[in-house]
Amino acid sequence: MRSFTRLYLYRCAAWLLPVLAAAIQPAVAAEPLTLAAAEQLARDHNPSLAAAGAGVKAMQAIPTQAGALPDPVLRLGAMNLPLNSLSLSQEAMTQMQVGLSQKIPFPGKLDLQQSMAAYRADVAGFEYVEAGLKLVRDVRMTWWNLCYLDRALDIVRHNQVLLRQFVRIAEAKYKTGEGLQQDVLLAQVELSKLLDVEITLTGSRKSQAAWLNAQLGRRADHALILPATVDESLAKAPDEAWLLQKAKAARPALTAKAREVSAAADQVALAEKDYYPDFTLAGDYGFRQGRDPNGRVRPDMASIQLSFTLPVYSSHKQAKEVDQRLAEKARAAFALEDATRSVEAEALMALADYQRSSAQASLFKTGIIPQASQTVASMLSGFQVGKVDFLNLVGSQITLYNYETQYWKVLAEANQAYARLIAAAGGELHHE
Repeated sequence: MRSFTRLYLYRCAAWLLPVLAAAIQPAVAAEPLTLAAAEQLARDHNPSLAAAGAGVKAMQAIPTQAGALPDPVLRLGAMNLPLNSLSLSQEAMTQMQVGLSQKIPFPGKLDLQQSMAAYRADVAGFEYVEAGLKLVRDVRMTWWNLCYLDRALDIVRHNQVLLRQFVRIAEAKYKTGEGLQQDVLLAQVELSKLLDVEITLTGSRKSQAAWLNAQLGRRADHALILPATVDESLAKAPDEAWLLQKAKAARPALTAKAREVSAAADQVALAEKDYYPDFTLAGDYGFRQGRDPNGRVRPDMASIQLSFTLPVYSSHKQAKEVDQRLAEKARAAFALEDATRSVEAEALMALADYQRSSAQASLFKTGIIPQASQTVASMLSGFQVGKVDFLNLVGSQITLYNYETQYWKVLAEANQAYARLIAAAGGELHHE
């Protein structure tokens, strides 16, 4: 009996341990995710950014290849071998040959090829930096959206508690004949509205958390909570002229486009060099066997050759290639100009949004919300002594709820706009 009991307890423990581990795991994983930690996780573990980094390494290995001579060609063969005997000594011209040839592009071509490859490796590097900027921007924007959703849910739940109290007050007054049924119904409707808002906010938070987890290189269902308090201060908006100057000087996307123009210019120069011939230098050494009629051992033979291409179809080939490369260079220049205008617009739009939302956040925090809170307190005092009706009390509380929610919304929008500003300017802002 005792052995049976021990076996039973062992099996129960074996079944319970995984269950307990699964229950404990979310609590361990669900540590508050600060904004700085989210940014670092994205830089370290985002798969897309890691793929771009690997692509940069691949591109950086190309320039030395492009600037190297083509591999030489080694030739082995038998020359003037008689088919009737396959003898190596029967005929005087029979020889076993070994040869080596080397193609030599026209001077300057290899340098241009290496330069083009180096520019394109630079393009990949700056595009990688640009991808990192955009990734951090998107992570910051999503983090602040989650912050807003968390605060909005807190406010909704707090107001649900208040409205439930209002419902009880209205029901008590209605039962004693001091209130109206419509007061009860009004409070219940407003409470139902808040329940609907909570459902919407909860769904939005789940989708935003799943997206952020994916960008951090984690499972989409990874438990994600934010700190209970966040820094609500906002930086001073940068000067417009300074911002545009920094964006044009530091934005990786523009530098990448400029490198593409340089690569296109080298491509034009390389096409122009195709008017000139490429060379091939070859040498052969022939081993002979047997003796001449005079009894002398047949000497070995050597030969050397220099060949070169003849660009005789230049009007149909080289000239058209030059036209093609010139058009590609013009396209790259126009793309750079277009990207510059887009970066300027992106920076100014982000600046305008930041100035607007930061001003609104300050207004809500220092003016509107304190005033609305005082109004609710005054309404509640008046309602308790019968000087304020229930409709006005509920309306003032709902108004305060809306203002508090709007404050966190515009605060999040301000920080999101600032994240866009940083990305548009090509890096952190340190403007006094």
